[in-house]
Amino acid sequence: MIKWHFSKKKKKEFEEIEYTPTSVKELLTEMKDISEVIVDLAYSAVIFDCEDMGKEVEDLEIKMDKLLYQIRLAAMLATRTVDDAEQLSGILQVASMAENISNAAGDIVKLLDLDLEARLILPMVLRKGDEKIKHVFVEKGSTIVSRRIGELGVEAETGARIIAVNRGKRWFYDVDEKFKFKENDRLIIRGVEDGLEEFIRYASGEEPWPTGDRLIRAGSDGGHGGECGE
Repeated sequence: MIKWHFSKKKKKEFEEIEYTPTSVKELLTEMKDISEVIVDLAYSAVIFDCEDMGKEVEDLEIKMDKLLYQIRLAAMLATRTVDDAEQLSGILQVASMAENISNAAGDIVKLLDLDLEARLILPMVLRKGDEKIKHVFVEKGSTIVSRRIGELGVEAETGARIIAVNRGKRWFYDVDEKFKFKENDRLIIRGVEDGLEEFIRYASGEEPWPTGDRLIRAGSDGGHGGECGE
């Protein structure tokens, strides 16, 4: 089992950091994007006993610390008047809150240090929530194979959000609308029960993706199944 020593690794990472001129807007946008996905990854890592996802959370938490450091430097360099300072103070507060979210995700992942029996309570608690986290394989013959997330409008159609995709030995996190499904992809998805079950039927090939009178033929290329929580 991996032991998480955030403080030592963060210290090493920050010894290597160099300031690069970047706009506050770009830095804040990147922090916002990471904060949206990191908690889902942390819960998924614990639920599916996946050390790879836990490692990704650790790396993202360190990245968030670096981004906060960069945005503080950028804010100080941009401040010339009291009005500037007042405006940037609000931005820094938002950035700090986003970084706090990543710290909380790091705390969740520390549950991987516990014995499996000791963390069974988390899936039980999450089952009581409105939103669930599940995993599903994209089966041969599914009509989502070789289709892009944005093309299908997955979240709009089913309410399911793709948290991560395992393809062979590689994980993809925070996939965008250009991401194309392949046969044997293992998907970690989040959403309400009915929407998740609907998406699972499409991914498994039990039902074709709704396209009116036209059905989509599935593609042929693919990867291999996932490694965590099987």
